[in-house]
Amino acid sequence: MVSDEFMAAAMEYKPDYTGLSFPEPPASRPYVVVNMVSSLDGRVTIEGTERGIGSPVDQRLMRELRVHADIVLNGAGTLRASGSSSRLGDAALERLRVDRGRTPAPIAAVLSASGDLPLERLFFTGRDFEAVVYLAESAPSERRAAIEATGRRVFVLPPADDLPWALRHMREQLGARLLLVEGGPTLNGQLFDGGFVDEFFLTLGPVVVSGRDVLAAVVSEREPSLEATTHLEIVSAVPNPVTNEIYTRYRVLREG
Repeated sequence: MVSDEFMAAAMEYKPDYTGLSFPEPPASRPYVVVNMVSSLDGRVTIEGTERGIGSPVDQRLMRELRVHADIVLNGAGTLRASGSSSRLGDAALERLRVDRGRTPAPIAAVLSASGDLPLERLFFTGRDFEAVVYLAESAPSERRAAIEATGRRVFVLPPADDLPWALRHMREQLGARLLLVEGGPTLNGQLFDGGFVDEFFLTLGPVVVSGRDVLAAVVSEREPSLEATTHLEIVSAVPNPVTNEIYTRYRVLREG
C-alpha cells in the first residue's frame, strides 16, 4: 500500500506529460507512440502481468499520455492478461481533453487474430468510452458475432495487409491523428518491424526480474540483424529519486 506522503513526494519529481507536443502524423496513418514499463533487465512482466515493475507515478504518466491520444491500442494477449480500456481515471485529465475539443476518453482498440477475447472485461462492458475490435478474417464467425453482440464495432482485417490496413483505417475512417500503443510486446514488435513507430516512452523500474522466457518490451519473430535495427534519439529522461524510476522518451530516427 502506497502512502499519501510517498505519493506526494514522488509526484514532485514526475514530468508533466499533459503538456507534450507531437509532430503532425503521416497522411496514411496516425502518429504512433508506444508506451511501456520495463525492469532494469528489460523484462515487462512478473508472473504474467506488469504489476510490481512500475509505480503509481508511472501509471499516472500512462494516463497523462492518453490525454493526447485519439485511439489507445492493445494486443489481444494484453487484454486477456491485464484487461484494458482507454479511461483516464481522473476528472481533471478528462476536462483537459474536453477543453481541447475531444471526448473525455480516447477510443479503445484491440487487435485479435482468433476473436478469443474476454467479453466480460471492461473493454466490452464499459459504456463511458468507445471501443473497436480489429479482427482477422480467419476468426470464426461465431466469435465475431459474440463480439458484435457486446455493442462494439468490429472491423475485419484483410489477410495480407492486416496491420497497415488497420493503421490506414484508424487515420482515414476514425480520424485518428495520434495512436497510443500500450502493448503487448508482440504488437510492439510488429509495429517496429513495419517501421510504424514514431516515439517510444519507456519507464525503467528499479527491479531485476531475471528468469527464463520472460517477455521483453518488444518481441519479434524475425532474427536480429544490424540492417533491421531501429535507431532512436533521446528526447527526455527524468529520474525520480523517490520511486527510483527513470521516465524516458525516445523518437525514431528516419532516414533523410
